[in-house]
Amino acid sequence: MCCSGASACKSAASETFVNIVDQIALRAWAERPALMADGVVISYNELLERVSRMAEWLKRAPGFRCGTVPRVGLACGNGVEYIVLALAVLKAGGCLVPVADELSDAERAELLERTRLCGVILGSAVKWRRGESVSTEPATGAAWLPLENHHLDHEAEFAALDPAFIRFSSGTTGRSKGVVLSHRKLRERIEAANAALQITHGDRILWMLPMAHHFAVSIILYLYHGACTVLSDSHLAAEVLETAQSSRATVIYGAPFHFSLLAADPGGFRWPELRLAVSTAAPLPEKVAAAFSVRFEKPLVQGLGVIEIGLPLLNTGGAQDAPCAVGRPLPAFDVELRDEEGLPVAAGNIGELWIKGPGMFDAYLSPWQTLDEICVHGWFPTGDLAETDAAGRVFIRGRKKSVINVSGMKVFPEEVETVLMQHPAVAACRVSAAKHPMFGSMPVAEVVLHDGQTVAARELLDWCRKALSPYKVPARIRLSDQLELTASGKIRRG
Repeated sequence: MCCSGASACKSAASETFVNIVDQIALRAWAERPALMADGVVISYNELLERVSRMAEWLKRAPGFRCGTVPRVGLACGNGVEYIVLALAVLKAGGCLVPVADELSDAERAELLERTRLCGVILGSAVKWRRGESVSTEPATGAAWLPLENHHLDHEAEFAALDPAFIRFSSGTTGRSKGVVLSHRKLRERIEAANAALQITHGDRILWMLPMAHHFAVSIILYLYHGACTVLSDSHLAAEVLETAQSSRATVIYGAPFHFSLLAADPGGFRWPELRLAVSTAAPLPEKVAAAFSVRFEKPLVQGLGVIEIGLPLLNTGGAQDAPCAVGRPLPAFDVELRDEEGLPVAAGNIGELWIKGPGMFDAYLSPWQTLDEICVHGWFPTGDLAETDAAGRVFIRGRKKSVINVSGMKVFPEEVETVLMQHPAVAACRVSAAKHPMFGSMPVAEVVLHDGQTVAARELLDWCRKALSPYKVPARIRLSDQLELTASGKIRRG
């Protein structure tokens, strides 16, 4: 099954794009509000002045090299400081590598080793290795931690890309590779995504997600199009809605967790200015979408963000009828579902999601692979399994690597997890494969219960039998205190 927008945009390979921060400055939003936090409004002029000052500090920092493209880590909490420091790295000619604060010591050490950073900027509240820093920016308290051994095996090829970001995937199914994104591809992404989001200088976007995991096709997109990003440091529904009301926010960008809390708010604020609510980062449960729609009389729109691609799918046209869909392709993208032989599958059948369009990543960092080495005639295999309905909407069914083969029949862990999560006692769960002497493999489940809840495993098995085919029912269910998560908060698999 092939879905497409107009057709893929013309190649911009021959174009030379300037630094993305300079592009934002050239659009001259001047005194318009760029950021709003704790009631304080920061204009574009003020933001860019802060960024320029921090960029000059960074260029003077010991070990920061201007001859090539220095890779700079950023360890900083959400907020205005993160935005200023991230933009300063790009403004100074560096390549930004987010260092999320959720990482374990071992995960952080691996990230530093694989990216070969010249140094890390530590936000004012970050204590990690702060005693080893050699330079502190007096106005903000940000510190510079220089690092050694910062040469890649493919240093020349890397620098030739004009890289802006290195982002590692969530690592739910194994070791992530490090996605390299250039300034040119970044601009392509935000322009392609905004064909659906329609962000303008009149928008005020209420921001809820961790910036270390979501920044390029969000914060930078909002700044590029002159919008104001409203920052909230609370996830409590009443406080979030108070911020929405005081800022007159028009867009909210969050995860299903945030929308479930907002939908349950008992207050009377109906959010009349809200024009777009986008759910991302995790599959959107239908009951959350329905509850949000009832509470605010607005549809909750699910989008599919792919770290290698950007935002190729957004359910702006079908959120009321099919809230669990990730939508149709945005105008600049083509989408196909293919079987294991690489042939297109018909609507209603499951296949791997392949995507073609602008803004695709430039390379994997380790092991080094360029986009041309990975794509097939310009098409990127996402590893997601999906199906389409008669209207051409795409539904994600699982990951190709996580499918469980039960005597030749496919079981998608996410389908079983959806059923388990509908039980009122279940807070979280993970379904995986276990070897079976007769059937090859069978699904098994780990389940975490809500605090204060008790339920026997056999009751959960009976719950599954009511909703699933026999071969999809877990062979066993084990109750657990917690499940291992990735740095971005997703359940780690296998």
